[in-house]
Amino acid sequence: MTRNTAPENNDHQTGKPDEASEIAPDVRDNQLEIAIGRQVRLYRQQLNMTVSDVAKLAKLSPGMLSKIENGMTSPSLATLRSLSQALNVPVTSLFRKYDDQRDAVYVPAGQGLLIERRGTRAGHEYRLLGHAVGKRINMEPYLITLTEKSEIFPLFQHEGLEFIYVLEGEMIYRHGGQTFHMQEGDSLFFDSDVTHGPEELLKLPIRMLSLQARVVD
Repeated sequence: MTRNTAPENNDHQTGKPDEASEIAPDVRDNQLEIAIGRQVRLYRQQLNMTVSDVAKLAKLSPGMLSKIENGMTSPSLATLRSLSQALNVPVTSLFRKYDDQRDAVYVPAGQGLLIERRGTRAGHEYRLLGHAVGKRINMEPYLITLTEKSEIFPLFQHEGLEFIYVLEGEMIYRHGGQTFHMQEGDSLFFDSDVTHGPEELLKLPIRMLSLQARVVD
């Protein structure tokens, strides 16, 4: 009778994470693995440590740590505990990015919240298509419609940046001392704290997508 002389795996006895127990994410949603990996990499880089440095402290192979940082494997609780100790952070901090709110706003065609802005008095129709809440950058997408009832108003001015994309129509758009002949498919990205807006309405109706962003203190 042949005796199996292969050494026993004593990882559980020594407290060393068992890398064989790590599960590679399948086609399912792997946002948790990605979020954990990003946090591990962030903390490692903040400590100016290499992959090998952290892997040694956590009793993992550099290859396994690389897979974890790239969201390619689902680390076990024992592995997460070892990594938190190696990085000197609480285990819960590795889930921080996953716990952040992740919203999606769906707006069916022809809908969107009709709101009043400065241009409303000039006959410009604004439909809000979404809104970022609780973020460092506040971004608001609008569908703006100009008709024969709309007035020209090249004096808009507000904090942040703006991107406009013409979906329909034709106009002369002013930004500071420059003017742009814009029609379907044209876009413009600019600092919105400089006076701007449509100066001539050449072909109506005009529909454009406007993305307005600013940093929130």
